[in-house]
Amino acid sequence: MRFIIFLLMALLPISAQASSLADVEAAVMNKDYAGGRDMASSLLKQTADQKTRVNAEYYLGLCQLRLGKYAEARKTFLIAMSMALNLELYEKASLGLIEGLYMEGFYSDALKEGKKLLSRYPNSGSKSLIYLKIARINLKLMKWEEAKSFLNKIIKEFPQSFEAPIAKGLLEEKEFFAVQVGAFLDKDKAMHLVDDLKAKAQYAYIVETISPDGKKFYRVRVGQMTALDQAQTVQSQLSHQGYPSLIYP
Repeated sequence: MRFIIFLLMALLPISAQASSLADVEAAVMNKDYAGGRDMASSLLKQTADQKTRVNAEYYLGLCQLRLGKYAEARKTFLIAMSMALNLELYEKASLGLIEGLYMEGFYSDALKEGKKLLSRYPNSGSKSLIYLKIARINLKLMKWEEAKSFLNKIIKEFPQSFEAPIAKGLLEEKEFFAVQVGAFLDKDKAMHLVDDLKAKAQYAYIVETISPDGKKFYRVRVGQMTALDQAQTVQSQLSHQGYPSLIYP
C-alpha cells in the first residue's frame, strides 16, 4: 500500500506535491524556472512562516524574471522587499526589481531604483554588482560619461570582483549601439554569419573580445547607431528573421 501511495505521489505534477524551499532552490540552480515557479507558488500556499514565505517570493520573482514575465517579476520582487527580514534578501530582491525594469526598457525607473539601493546601503556587499547595473542602465540612456564613471569605480574599488573584467570590456565599447546576433569561439563560423547577414543587406562585422576566463570570442554585430530606438528597430527586424539578438552596449 505504501508503495502504491508513493507511486501515485510521484506521478502527480510538481505543483500538486508538497514543496520545500530546498526544492525551489534546486530547481533554480538547475535552471528549471517553470518548475521553480510552480513550486514557489505552491509553497506560498502551504506555509505561513514569514522567513520561508519571503524566500519563496524572491525565488518566484527570479523564476518569473528568467521566464520573461517581467511585469509579474517586478510585483513579486516588491512583495519580497516589503517582507525582507535581512539586508541580503532585500538587496537580492531589489536587484531583481532593477533587472526586471531594465529588461523591459524602463531604464529611467531602473536607474532610480539602482541609485536608491546604493544610497540606502552605501557599504553593501553587492556594491560592485550595483555599480555594474547602474553603468549598464546609463549606457542605454546614452549617459556615456556617467556609465564610464561607474565602470571605473568597479575596476578601482573591486579589481578582483566578477564584475571587473565585464567593466573593462564595456569600457572598450564605442559610444554607439549595435545589435549582436552571435558570439563564437570559431572565427570561420562568425565569418559565415557575417557573410549571411551582408547578403541580406545588413551592415555586419566582427568584434573580437576576451572573456574573463581568457577565451577569445568573435562577436557578430550589426549596425553602428547613435540612438537606442534605431537599434531596437534593427533588433526587431533581425529577431523576426530568426536571429537571436541583443543590443550593445
